[in-house]
Amino acid sequence: MPDSAAGLPGFRNPTLPLRERVDDLLNRLTIDERLAMLHQYSPAVPRLGVGAFRTGSEGLHGVSWLGEATVFPQAVGLGASWDEELVREVGEAVSTELRAFHYHRPTAVGSDRGPNSLQAWAPVLNLLRDPRWGRNEEGYSEDPVHTARVGEAYCRGLSGDHPTYLRAAPVLKHFLAYNNEDDRCTTSSALRPRVLQEYDLAAFRPVVASGAATGAMAAYNLVNGRPCHVSPLIEAELRRWARPTGHELFVVSDAEAPSNLVDPEHYFDDHAESHAAALKAGIDSFTDHGEDTETVIGRLREALERGLIDEADVDRAIRRQLEVRFRVGEFDPELDPYAGTGPEVIDSPEHRALARRAATESAVLLKNEGLLPIDPARTARIAVIGPLADTLYEDWYSGTMPYQVSVAVGLAAALGAHGGEVVHVEGSDRITLRSRTTGELLGKSAFDVTDWGGGACTLRAADTGCYLSLQDDDTLAPGQDVIKSWFVKETFLIEPAGPDTVVLRNVFTGRYATVDPTDGRVGVTAGTAQEAEHWQREVVRDGAAEAREAAATADVAVVVLGNHPMVNGRETEDRADIALPEGQEKLLRAVAAVRPDTALVVMSSYPYALDWADEHLPAVVWTSHGGQETGHALAAVLLGEAEPAGRLAQTWYRGDDPLPAPLDYDVIKAGWTYQYHRSTPLYPFGHGLSYTDFAHRDLRLSQPAIDPDGSVELAVTLENTGARPGSEVVQVYVRALEARYEAPHLRLADFRKVRLEPGESRELAFRLPAERLAHWSVATGEFTVDPGGYEVIVARSADHAVLTAPLTVTGEPAGPRAGTGHRILAVDFDDYEGAAIVDATRADGDAVTPADPARPATLHFREVDLAGAAAIEVETAREGDGEGDGESGARLEVRADGRVLAEIDVPVTGDRYAWTSTTAELTAALQGVHDLSLTLHGDFRLTAFRLGAAG
Repeated sequence: MPDSAAGLPGFRNPTLPLRERVDDLLNRLTIDERLAMLHQYSPAVPRLGVGAFRTGSEGLHGVSWLGEATVFPQAVGLGASWDEELVREVGEAVSTELRAFHYHRPTAVGSDRGPNSLQAWAPVLNLLRDPRWGRNEEGYSEDPVHTARVGEAYCRGLSGDHPTYLRAAPVLKHFLAYNNEDDRCTTSSALRPRVLQEYDLAAFRPVVASGAATGAMAAYNLVNGRPCHVSPLIEAELRRWARPTGHELFVVSDAEAPSNLVDPEHYFDDHAESHAAALKAGIDSFTDHGEDTETVIGRLREALERGLIDEADVDRAIRRQLEVRFRVGEFDPELDPYAGTGPEVIDSPEHRALARRAATESAVLLKNEGLLPIDPARTARIAVIGPLADTLYEDWYSGTMPYQVSVAVGLAAALGAHGGEVVHVEGSDRITLRSRTTGELLGKSAFDVTDWGGGACTLRAADTGCYLSLQDDDTLAPGQDVIKSWFVKETFLIEPAGPDTVVLRNVFTGRYATVDPTDGRVGVTAGTAQEAEHWQREVVRDGAAEAREAAATADVAVVVLGNHPMVNGRETEDRADIALPEGQEKLLRAVAAVRPDTALVVMSSYPYALDWADEHLPAVVWTSHGGQETGHALAAVLLGEAEPAGRLAQTWYRGDDPLPAPLDYDVIKAGWTYQYHRSTPLYPFGHGLSYTDFAHRDLRLSQPAIDPDGSVELAVTLENTGARPGSEVVQVYVRALEARYEAPHLRLADFRKVRLEPGESRELAFRLPAERLAHWSVATGEFTVDPGGYEVIVARSADHAVLTAPLTVTGEPAGPRAGTGHRILAVDFDDYEGAAIVDATRADGDAVTPADPARPATLHFREVDLAGAAAIEVETAREGDGEGDGESGARLEVRADGRVLAEIDVPVTGDRYAWTSTTAELTAALQGVHDLSLTLHGDFRLTAFRLGAAG
């Protein structure tokens, strides 16, 4: 352990290489001190002058949970900007404010939690496969190329550009294939190799390989039957991509996920075993049991004592933690260029301006038949109507907005400058609920009712503005004026119970409101509607009538609808469908009936099916929940002071389009996203209109053909042919022609956002490496660029191609799959029916089993060379049920070109992880290339097979 010339320990010497400093400090720590560092809240080591440390501050679109801070648009909104430089600037602002919180807003006196962390748990790279995902707002896009580009930009903004020190340390979330909230801790995402490599890993791979990320967070779910927190992909993929950058990733667990490995997942028998497995799989920090460090460290200490882990496993994890701590300047405050960040940066004028620009750039004009932009000089009055017209909402990962500019306020300010006025009405019914038992009004107030979908509504007291809420003692009373808590207790179902009466059901508990006849106490205790209090419902204000009156007296109506980010779709809760809430749809139709010049503004965390609006309204605009400057941004877009520069980064489906099952993660077979969906969407990926016109011309490729390792330069000219300045996103897609595999309809290869003045043109150059044409070959286990014909497409969206050029990849066609003498993994099928992918062991490998044991599953392997094959050896595992489960209880059937070659009785091995090999001779010795299929009958697992000679 070297000391510096000044007598300081080596780890304090900034002239030493980082690795030497890390090793020096690590070697000074005792095993107990190292074990303690494995918890999220790492205690201080006073004898070495090392302070307390904790992993993780939330910074998805602003600093979260620490107080007032600049709130930028949700990630899904930032993704819709398609503007990497803008997103980088937002990341820079977020990490600058995070630095200020770190230095100037310390934790409570006496707390050993450590200062607010400079490790930012952002961005989220999970792809937006299913628009019903409750956390849709947290991702950027349904496309891996787009997500990776935007995610890398955000990482670079967070980390800064200093060669030695990080402003903040970005952590990518959530690894891997996490797109459902319902039962998220026990559901498994089935990823066949092509989906794994071409889709889910493809969003993470470029960001990690670029060196922009410093860490990753494992996801709650399982992948192919194995919890992500013990996934071999952490080491085999994530860390393999990172090592060429010179830094390893610091991988953290999600909250309570290590404990989930035992309960509710039941994947391991005890916590010492599960924590050991997670550590060995690559989890470096355990976010578990809150600030209760000893429970988690006790489990790891037990694992060490039992020989389940050794000190080298601990040291690997601590070394990764220490590297991040050195890189954020913890041990060199005098050299850290970001150490002087003061509190004045929080919600600074510069950050307010950036928040406004980000909200403006992410607004998407979905439809426009000339209503927009509204001419303020010719518009005396605008009616702004709807539940989101005059309020802004925070999502779970939002910071606390320092101020709010709603759509109504923003439009009033902008239109008022031209002498016009804005009239605002919410359009909600105001009702009273009078007890039939006591005659008293519930809450002694009238309530404004807002429908958030699925029958769930909020009741906001007319006199105080507070929401009716279930209290801790199970009583009902108006409580908070903001809904933002892990358990939302402010939503209700108002169910009819008879003539003019209703019952009130709390969504959180599912129980009904009751009234104690002795003291009038209102509780939520009834289990059935029959036991519930009957309330006389009286409408004291007809919201639709009020909205119609406001619209009838205005020149233009702007109806602002959407979601509350804490209700229905949110973390822990997926949406049931993509329909607009029924009450909101009725309000929209009522307004449009009296004011044809109605623009719909959808402010939401996710897509909706807007079929009626698209057919009947002249203008539709979408924005995410855009943060504190939403109103100014939307006013600028609606009145034409700014261009609608956003483009959808997610497909918006039609209402009658049957979406795949939420747990069907096979984007290829299920038909998810613009790449594979088989029906025409309402609004396609990449869609967004402008107030000006653009012409694309002169698409040129530098050469007509390339080899599988080559690249081609392409150029295209973009011209603004309209009368206004504007922005266009030039999207470059590729398509394989006559592919031997199920190829995407088209696939995004590159994009660029360009702003042009009227009449201005610009030639844009793109480099297209052949790897953008690659697919994952299940026959060879690697990315492959097939020779043959391709198209390069310049488009305005995935459904709006404007220019196309042919491209040929030269080379020899791929041969058949090597069959005889080769071990073929069952999961490397070309196609399948009725199969599920599961874990081969707790540590590694995949297997295939029937999704329903009562129905067979078939795996198809195309173009297999069977020359010399006379026998087949299969690797199977079968638990057995212990009752009459003999040798013939399950069987495997092998066919070539439909002809039965073998039928194999699958033996019982007694355990799903106990594997055995069984060999059977083929009924015919086939030569040449054939399509092979394996059909699994019964409850067993197949991990691999091998074709060979007989005997």
